[in-house]
Amino acid sequence: MQRRRFLQSALLLGVTSGLPAMLAHGASPVRKLDAPADSWRGKVSDEAWQVLFREATERAGSSPLNDEKREGTFVCAACYLPLFSSEHKYESGTGWPSFTRPIEDGNIGTKRDFKLIIPRTEYHCARCGGHQGHVFNDGPPPRGERWCNNGVALRFVFKGEALPALRG
Repeated sequence: MQRRRFLQSALLLGVTSGLPAMLAHGASPVRKLDAPADSWRGKVSDEAWQVLFREATERAGSSPLNDEKREGTFVCAACYLPLFSSEHKYESGTGWPSFTRPIEDGNIGTKRDFKLIIPRTEYHCARCGGHQGHVFNDGPPPRGERWCNNGVALRFVFKGEALPALRG
């Protein structure tokens, strides 16, 4: 009986923590590409390929996109799927481009990441599967989310510039 009560309490804690709302981003109407990681070599830089398809992390403060202040759209560096709007970008102080929400929830997929022992929510491009970063529940209102992105995994398209055709 105590075990059941413990499990119910743990479930309630998980439900109220906001994490399930973030995990809901995994549902995707975007047509997923069934392309192997190696097929993206030569289409993106070596550093971008390591981040996107080997889940590496770029060094904090190394991306010029961290300082990007113009109006526009941040697209996946591999397949060009629009992921974030400059309207939702903010300075998080982490050294990586950060956003309060994605452009479309369905353009992002999520999964649990235990690489640092403490569970985190990793997110990726719903179209090509490229790793983008992690989402945390310490962002500003109203959603309280911080979408912390590797800049090398994104390409910025300023307002007025045509979005590149989706590739893949």
